[in-house]
Amino acid sequence: MKIGVLALQGAFEEHERALNEIGVEARLVRLPHELDELDGLILPGGESTTFAKLAAGYGLVEPLRRMAKSKPMWGTCAGLVFMAKDVGTEQPLLQVMDVTVKRNAFGRQVDSFEEDIEVDGVSGGPFHGIFIRAPEVLDIGPDVEVVSRLRNGRIVGVRQGRLFGTSFHPELTSDTRLHAYFAEIAGACAKQ
Repeated sequence: MKIGVLALQGAFEEHERALNEIGVEARLVRLPHELDELDGLILPGGESTTFAKLAAGYGLVEPLRRMAKSKPMWGTCAGLVFMAKDVGTEQPLLQVMDVTVKRNAFGRQVDSFEEDIEVDGVSGGPFHGIFIRAPEVLDIGPDVEVVSRLRNGRIVGVRQGRLFGTSFHPELTSDTRLHAYFAEIAGACAKQ
């Protein structure tokens, strides 16, 4: 199995490390042809408007949209923002996931926080979520399921079939369960 990590900005090396730790071949992706032969793709965190501009500049927007129609995709933090249908502001988006997301919903960098959260479909107890200028999912479409909430009920994890999004940064922990969960999604899709 080969899972790509979009390597334009953000913590892509940390995602690559986590995938390697669970025995999945990780490929860093910067150009459209590097999407070929992947079983899935992770869009890491970073700064969402910069992320979108870089993706447009490298000619990745349309190839990413095409990929999302048939292959698993996981967006973490800014990656989730980039995948969303709506963020309430004008910025380039893939618009592949039927969610409305609010950027920086929890405040600025100084308002970053950590919280243990449950993630549906991931066994082994709570996952330690790291939230850095994190987005919040405000609204979901009919085909989207909520897989994770904060204790106060705010939505921080969603899944729409093979598409997966988290507001937090699992790559910044040593816990690889979410990477294994995404690899299972990719493996199941590859067998279809």
